[in-house]
Amino acid sequence: MPLPTGTVTFLFTDIEGSTRLVQQLGDARSEQVFGDHRRLLSDAVESEGGHVYEDQGESFIFAFQRARDAILAATAAQRALAAHPWPDGAVLRVRMGLHTGEPVSTSDGYVGVDVHMVARVCQAGHGGQILLSQTTRDLVEDDQPEGVSLRDLGEHHLKDLARPQRLFQVVTPDLPADFPQLRSLDVLPNNLPIQLTSFIGREREMAEIKRLMQGTRLLTLTGVGGSGKTRLALYVAADLLDAFTDGVWFVEFAPLVNPPLVPQTVATALSLREQPGRSFTATLAGYLQPKRALLVLDNCEHVVAACAQLVSTLLRSCPDLRILATSREVLGTAGETAFRVPSLSLPGLRHVPSSTHLRECEAVRLFVDRATAAAPTFLMTNRNGSAVAQVCRQLDGIPLAIELAAVRVRMLSPAEIAKRLGDRFRFLTGGSRTGLLRHQTLQAAMDWSYDLLSEKERALLRRLSVFAGGFTLEAAEAIWAGEEFERAEILDLLALLIDKSLLMLQAQNGHSRYQMLETVRQYGQDRLKESGETGRVRSRHRDWYLMLAEKGDQELRGLDPEAWLELFESEHENFRAALEWCQIEQDGAEAGLRLAVALGEFWFGRGYWSEGRKWLEGALANAASARSHIRVEALIRTGHLVLFQGNYDAALNLFQQSLAISRDLGDKQRIADSLDFIGHLIRDRGDYARAKALHEEGLALSRELGSNRGVADALYGLGRVAASQGRYEEALNLFQQSLDLVQKVANKRAVAYCYFHLGNVSRLAGDNRNAATLLEKSLTLHRGMGNKQGIAQTLCALGDVERRQGDLGQAATLGQESLALFRELGNKGAIAWSLNHLAILRLHHRDFGQAMALLKESIVLSAEVGDKEIVIQSLELAAYAAVQAQPVRAMRLLGASEAIREVLGIPLPIADRADHDRTVAAVQHVLGEKASAAARTVGRAMALAQAIEYALGEDA
Repeated sequence: MPLPTGTVTFLFTDIEGSTRLVQQLGDARSEQVFGDHRRLLSDAVESEGGHVYEDQGESFIFAFQRARDAILAATAAQRALAAHPWPDGAVLRVRMGLHTGEPVSTSDGYVGVDVHMVARVCQAGHGGQILLSQTTRDLVEDDQPEGVSLRDLGEHHLKDLARPQRLFQVVTPDLPADFPQLRSLDVLPNNLPIQLTSFIGREREMAEIKRLMQGTRLLTLTGVGGSGKTRLALYVAADLLDAFTDGVWFVEFAPLVNPPLVPQTVATALSLREQPGRSFTATLAGYLQPKRALLVLDNCEHVVAACAQLVSTLLRSCPDLRILATSREVLGTAGETAFRVPSLSLPGLRHVPSSTHLRECEAVRLFVDRATAAAPTFLMTNRNGSAVAQVCRQLDGIPLAIELAAVRVRMLSPAEIAKRLGDRFRFLTGGSRTGLLRHQTLQAAMDWSYDLLSEKERALLRRLSVFAGGFTLEAAEAIWAGEEFERAEILDLLALLIDKSLLMLQAQNGHSRYQMLETVRQYGQDRLKESGETGRVRSRHRDWYLMLAEKGDQELRGLDPEAWLELFESEHENFRAALEWCQIEQDGAEAGLRLAVALGEFWFGRGYWSEGRKWLEGALANAASARSHIRVEALIRTGHLVLFQGNYDAALNLFQQSLAISRDLGDKQRIADSLDFIGHLIRDRGDYARAKALHEEGLALSRELGSNRGVADALYGLGRVAASQGRYEEALNLFQQSLDLVQKVANKRAVAYCYFHLGNVSRLAGDNRNAATLLEKSLTLHRGMGNKQGIAQTLCALGDVERRQGDLGQAATLGQESLALFRELGNKGAIAWSLNHLAILRLHHRDFGQAMALLKESIVLSAEVGDKEIVIQSLELAAYAAVQAQPVRAMRLLGASEAIREVLGIPLPIADRADHDRTVAAVQHVLGEKASAAARTVGRAMALAQAIEYALGEDA
């Protein structure tokens, strides 16, 4: 059943002394006891219409639509628990808390502070006691269940809640009514500061930290400045108050300047005075030796050595002492366990959900909470939700940064805040005047970390900020070894920066990769600019990635390109940064052109067509005066991307430029390459004789040069011409020759495309079994390389094979997947081809209206790019769609497509002839011979442009 929505009352239950109970009963008995406990609770809750929201075995959260029902369920549960015969003299005492609020309901449950609040209410009580918050009490004040009264217990500071809460106790004649003082911060021994703002999220981190503390006596929370280490430690400490009979004590080191004063600072927090003849360390050890206590040592990083020395002494002397520390680096003492505090959870990049679902993200919830506190009229909506998500992502989910940004809603909208975060260190100011100085601005927080670094650590951090999207150890060593740093010491310095929470080490595809939060990176870049090193550092970064790209470009044309494709993908941001520097640097034009060319194969294979075209065109413009071999290569690669975007005229112009420069340079191989690409374009336009001549000229040049790769390309082009003209045996022979050669030169992508065309020609010739085998080989290779274009076109052809073999459902699945990929790539001609195959499926289902809608889109797209083969196929399919309702239109379109095929020399594929003949016969049967002939004559008189206009029109 769905959970309640709107105003919801939560019932939180928890077994008091569950650990002691397990020790008393043993595992088997305690499992039975907990099972009975679960059943009794569930029965009572279900009888009052409640729902189980969270089940942790020993504690539960139930949700009710009405507060009165929740009270009835709680009292019924306490009666059932009290009356149950527990084994071996065990006493099961369950404390309960109720609170009412309006939580945000999501697919995974509830989001908001109300679940947190009800837990705190429950934890203040004792076994057998039922506590209510003020909100729940107010709701039932005039509607209390019969026999139930509410006792006012006054105000209490609950664990980690900002304001004191007024609590009430449920009293009934048949349940115990007298209990000890509530377990609030006012009673339990501690010095934890009262928090003035609500605590957001961190449920996973809380659970993990408490789990770790069961197995370690020293746990250090590490993380970048502003990541919320202190707040998380305080929250955990408050949650553990019950576990430490001698108290939980918070020690703040941030104001401390002199490390030798660390023991005295701890003693002061414990209200211990100096004893004559004894050091503060000895005094502390003597005091804490018999006690079960928790020390929370906050902000240890600037006094880390002194902290480590004190902690080591205390842990050796005090067996029941636990220590929870926060520091930007570990203390480095024996027995220490480190926990890195991550950023708050963030919304995804690709799709921004509704404002309701955005609240599932901790960073967004924090922004909204603090923004509402700063400007009570602020409301996150579907309209501004994407801007809020953008702010949180730009700030890496760092709590301090988000809080500083959120207060700006007093003056700016979320979208305006997002625009200003490029200069975040000046913009994010205005924290609490009573907080730590370094928490009043993001700049101060980062300065604190930076100032604690050694000079070499600072220098390396500045240089590392040039990397975008992370980096490898190999890159760091290659770029920075030999100046201030020895190669061997770079690894050690990286380790120190990780220890100080300024770098993160992540595993990616089985390799180690270093990451830097964008906030840290921008700070490093600011320090780099101040040092005057930006130009030199960025040039060295550019030179390394140029070398990597040119090496990888050769490997991408080999037989095992997958690893290099993944490497290029992981380094894409660094390549972008290097290209940007080439555009800015005064002498960067040549390097920019070389880098763009080297990335062309990657951009094409992974579908980054628009981006690749932008970089290549920019590089060509920057190096406008150069008439060189590298310029020819840039023109060819730009033309290749433009061609697959469907801009045939622009592509033809680029290839003609590359051909002209190649002829001037006498570069026969690039002449051959240019001729092949022009040939492909001319073939798509239906000029097969000229296309064949161009490919043959390129073939002769490549054979003269002894270039297997060039010969394979020319044979491939000739195979496409032969296939278009229906010479299937010749086409298969040419593609097979091309395949043999590309296997010799070990070009995996070319092998995949040869398999595709061999399979596609087999499909057109009606050999479906062989077609399927060859196309599956092609698909496997394309998927391995992540080649979206190759995947999409192979899926489309396979879908048609499935249709011809009778599996219309699988054909539709493959066709839709193909179309989605083509649309993502923006390949207009391929979209049209895919639409035609989907239209054929609609015709099989006699859905003529939908088929015609698909075909009209196909006709427009294929006519726009000038792909005459697809246009003719679309006209014929439009004729098939019109047979029943508009037979005259159908025959005219058939006549037009027949005449155009004859003029262009494009025969109807063998595999399609039976369907075509059946359509002609059906029309003739409806119209009769004379009317059919007349309509056919009208169609045959149409030029291609007229036939397109007629197909897109509505007149019969």
